[in-house]
Amino acid sequence: MANTYEAIRTVTVGSGGTADIEFTNIPATYTDILVKYSLRGSDAANYINNRISFNNSTSNYTSKLLYGDGSAADSENNSVTTAVDFSAYSTGTSATGSTFSSGEAYIPNYAGSNNKSVSVDHITENNATAAIAALTAGLWSDSAAITSLKITPGSGTFAQYSTATLYGIKNS
Repeated sequence: MANTYEAIRTVTVGSGGTADIEFTNIPATYTDILVKYSLRGSDAANYINNRISFNNSTSNYTSKLLYGDGSAADSENNSVTTAVDFSAYSTGTSATGSTFSSGEAYIPNYAGSNNKSVSVDHITENNATAAIAALTAGLWSDSAAITSLKITPGSGTFAQYSTATLYGIKNS
Protein backbone atom coordinates (compact mmCIF):
# COMPACT_ATOMS: atom_id res chain seq x y z
CA MET A 1 0.00 0.00 0.00
CA ALA A 2 1.17 3.54 -0.65
CA ASN A 3 2.93 5.26 2.22
CA THR A 4 0.04 7.72 2.42
CA TYR A 5 -2.20 4.94 3.83
CA GLU A 6 -2.13 4.45 7.58
CA ALA A 7 -3.93 1.62 9.35
CA ILE A 8 -6.03 3.19 12.10
CA ARG A 9 -7.66 0.08 13.54
CA THR A 10 -8.40 -3.56 12.71
CA VAL A 11 -11.33 -5.60 14.01
CA THR A 12 -11.22 -9.40 13.91
CA VAL A 13 -14.38 -11.25 14.91
CA GLY A 14 -13.87 -13.77 17.69
CA SER A 15 -15.56 -17.01 18.64
CA GLY A 16 -19.35 -16.84 18.52
CA GLY A 17 -19.49 -14.06 15.92
CA THR A 18 -20.69 -10.48 16.30
CA ALA A 19 -23.76 -8.41 15.38
CA ASP A 20 -21.65 -5.66 13.75
CA ILE A 21 -18.16 -4.33 13.15
CA GLU A 22 -17.73 -0.75 14.32
CA PHE A 23 -14.98 1.86 14.19
CA THR A 24 -15.46 4.77 16.60
CA ASN A 25 -13.53 7.94 17.37
CA ILE A 26 -12.23 8.23 13.81
CA PRO A 27 -9.70 11.09 13.86
CA ALA A 28 -10.25 14.01 11.46
CA THR A 29 -6.56 14.14 10.56
CA TYR A 30 -6.77 12.43 7.16
CA THR A 31 -8.04 13.50 3.76
CA ASP A 32 -10.02 10.28 3.10
CA ILE A 33 -10.78 6.98 4.80
CA LEU A 34 -10.92 3.44 3.45
CA VAL A 35 -12.22 0.28 5.09
CA LYS A 36 -11.09 -3.09 3.70
CA TYR A 37 -13.00 -6.15 4.84
CA SER A 38 -13.17 -9.93 4.61
CA LEU A 39 -16.57 -11.15 5.82
CA ARG A 40 -18.56 -14.34 6.29
CA GLY A 41 -22.08 -14.35 7.69
CA SER A 42 -23.90 -16.85 9.90
CA ASP A 43 -27.06 -17.16 7.78
CA ALA A 44 -27.74 -20.12 5.47
CA ALA A 45 -27.34 -18.19 2.22
CA ASN A 46 -24.78 -17.96 -0.54
CA TYR A 47 -24.42 -14.25 0.15
CA ILE A 48 -25.78 -11.72 2.64
CA ASN A 49 -26.46 -8.05 1.89
CA ASN A 50 -24.84 -5.92 4.60
CA ARG A 51 -25.15 -2.27 5.55
CA ILE A 52 -22.64 0.49 6.18
CA SER A 53 -23.62 3.44 8.36
CA PHE A 54 -21.93 6.61 9.56
CA ASN A 55 -22.24 8.22 13.01
CA ASN A 56 -25.10 5.82 13.88
CA SER A 57 -27.32 7.74 11.46
CA THR A 58 -30.30 5.90 9.96
CA SER A 59 -31.30 8.49 7.37
CA ASN A 60 -30.32 10.37 4.20
CA TYR A 61 -28.59 7.55 2.31
CA THR A 62 -28.91 6.86 -1.41
CA SER A 63 -27.00 4.45 -3.61
CA LYS A 64 -26.73 2.89 -7.04
CA LEU A 65 -25.72 -0.76 -7.13
CA LEU A 66 -24.40 -2.68 -10.16
CA TYR A 67 -23.92 -6.42 -9.68
CA GLY A 68 -23.64 -9.83 -11.28
CA ASP A 69 -24.37 -13.14 -9.59
CA GLY A 70 -22.84 -15.74 -11.91
CA SER A 71 -25.91 -16.04 -14.10
CA ALA A 72 -27.23 -12.49 -14.61
CA ALA A 73 -26.36 -8.82 -14.16
CA ASP A 74 -28.64 -6.17 -12.70
CA SER A 75 -28.74 -2.77 -11.02
CA GLU A 76 -30.69 -1.15 -8.20
CA ASN A 77 -31.37 2.36 -6.96
CA ASN A 78 -31.68 2.62 -3.19
CA SER A 79 -33.00 5.52 -1.16
CA VAL A 80 -32.95 4.39 2.44
CA THR A 81 -34.31 6.39 5.34
CA THR A 82 -34.28 3.81 8.15
CA ALA A 83 -31.13 1.81 7.31
CA VAL A 84 -27.99 2.11 5.24
CA ASP A 85 -27.82 -0.19 2.24
CA PHE A 86 -24.51 0.10 0.43
CA SER A 87 -24.65 -3.65 -0.28
CA ALA A 88 -21.32 -4.66 1.20
CA TYR A 89 -21.96 -8.36 0.64
CA SER A 90 -20.63 -11.18 2.79
CA THR A 91 -20.43 -14.88 2.01
CA GLY A 92 -23.06 -16.96 3.81
CA THR A 93 -22.95 -20.51 5.22
CA SER A 94 -24.49 -22.04 2.08
CA ALA A 95 -21.42 -20.95 0.11
CA THR A 96 -18.28 -23.06 -0.08
CA GLY A 97 -16.94 -23.71 3.44
CA SER A 98 -14.20 -21.48 4.88
CA THR A 99 -14.61 -18.82 2.18
CA PHE A 100 -15.01 -15.12 2.91
CA SER A 101 -16.09 -12.16 0.82
CA SER A 102 -13.64 -9.35 0.23
CA GLY A 103 -14.20 -5.70 -0.47
CA GLU A 104 -13.51 -2.11 0.34
CA ALA A 105 -15.43 1.11 0.93
CA TYR A 106 -13.70 4.40 0.08
CA ILE A 107 -14.96 7.67 1.58
CA PRO A 108 -13.26 10.85 0.34
CA ASN A 109 -13.44 14.10 2.32
CA TYR A 110 -15.02 12.27 5.28
CA ALA A 111 -14.26 15.10 7.71
CA GLY A 112 -15.50 17.93 5.47
CA SER A 113 -18.78 19.80 5.81
CA ASN A 114 -20.26 18.63 2.48
CA ASN A 115 -22.35 15.51 1.80
CA LYS A 116 -20.27 12.32 1.90
CA SER A 117 -19.82 10.10 -1.15
CA VAL A 118 -18.75 6.48 -0.85
CA SER A 119 -17.72 3.85 -3.39
CA VAL A 120 -17.84 0.16 -2.51
CA ASP A 121 -16.22 -2.66 -4.48
CA HIS A 122 -16.86 -6.21 -3.30
CA ILE A 123 -17.10 -9.87 -4.23
CA THR A 124 -18.32 -12.98 -2.46
CA GLU A 125 -16.52 -16.31 -2.79
CA ASN A 126 -18.19 -19.57 -3.76
CA ASN A 127 -17.21 -22.53 -5.91
CA ALA A 128 -20.58 -22.31 -7.68
CA THR A 129 -22.55 -19.83 -9.77
CA ALA A 130 -24.26 -18.24 -6.76
CA ALA A 131 -21.69 -15.53 -6.01
CA ILE A 132 -21.86 -11.75 -6.27
CA ALA A 133 -19.47 -9.22 -7.78
CA ALA A 134 -20.70 -5.68 -7.25
CA LEU A 135 -19.94 -1.97 -7.32
CA THR A 136 -21.89 0.58 -5.31
CA ALA A 137 -21.85 4.38 -5.56
CA GLY A 138 -23.44 5.96 -2.51
CA LEU A 139 -24.15 9.29 -0.91
CA TRP A 140 -24.81 10.22 2.69
CA SER A 141 -26.56 13.60 2.56
CA ASP A 142 -25.24 14.99 5.82
CA SER A 143 -22.71 17.74 6.55
CA ALA A 144 -21.35 16.16 9.75
CA ALA A 145 -17.81 14.82 9.80
CA ILE A 146 -17.73 11.03 9.91
CA THR A 147 -16.50 10.00 13.37
CA SER A 148 -17.80 6.41 13.37
CA LEU A 149 -18.45 3.74 10.76
CA LYS A 150 -20.41 0.53 11.30
CA ILE A 151 -20.85 -2.54 9.09
CA THR A 152 -23.96 -4.56 9.99
CA PRO A 153 -25.15 -7.82 8.42
CA GLY A 154 -28.55 -7.66 6.76
CA SER A 155 -29.39 -10.81 8.73
CA GLY A 156 -27.61 -13.04 11.23
CA THR A 157 -24.13 -12.18 12.52
CA PHE A 158 -20.60 -11.98 11.19
CA ALA A 159 -18.76 -15.27 11.63
CA GLN A 160 -15.50 -15.84 13.49
CA TYR A 161 -12.40 -14.66 11.59
CA SER A 162 -14.27 -11.95 9.67
CA THR A 163 -12.02 -8.88 9.63
CA ALA A 164 -12.12 -5.21 8.72
CA THR A 165 -9.34 -2.62 8.75
CA LEU A 166 -9.90 1.13 8.68
CA TYR A 167 -7.23 3.19 6.91
CA GLY A 168 -6.63 6.93 6.96
CA ILE A 169 -5.36 8.39 3.70
CA LYS A 170 -3.29 11.56 3.43
CA ASN A 171 -2.60 13.65 0.35
CA SER A 172 1.15 13.38 0.82
